[in-house]
Amino acid sequence: MDDVRRKGLEKMNEVYGWEMPDIQGDPYFDLTVEHLFGTIWTRPGLSMRDKRMLTLTAVTALGNSDLAEIQINAALANEELTVSELKEMAVFLTHYLGFPLGSKLDGAVSKVAKQRQKAAEKGAGKDTAEDKRANVNAAVRMHSGGTVHDE
Repeated sequence: MDDVRRKGLEKMNEVYGWEMPDIQGDPYFDLTVEHLFGTIWTRPGLSMRDKRMLTLTAVTALGNSDLAEIQINAALANEELTVSELKEMAVFLTHYLGFPLGSKLDGAVSKVAKQRQKAAEKGAGKDTAEDKRANVNAAVRMHSGGTVHDE
């Protein structure tokens, strides 16, 4: 594995908060790992929090609440943003993107916060293997159009 790919996978793991498999041979995944995460997400100039907020703004503008949920969960897990700050983002973005998209982000924040609260109450605190597999599959689909199959 070359340095750019290794650096990209490390950053991807940091951004998502879980271990991404190194999927070989998928050109979209290769581009995502090596360019998006190996080059763009590792650039200096913006903090991880800044990048997370920009990403959440973009996925909110696209109306993609599944992607927003992944980013919200990672932001909370990495302690980059609080639930209160995420809710405030939704209010703020509502005035630029419109009520339907802003409220969709607010709903995603509420959903993720409830899921995390339930996990904490059960004493889990960590995602189950099934949750991790679903998160990895969602991220892979987002970046490559493919899926990771259970082994």
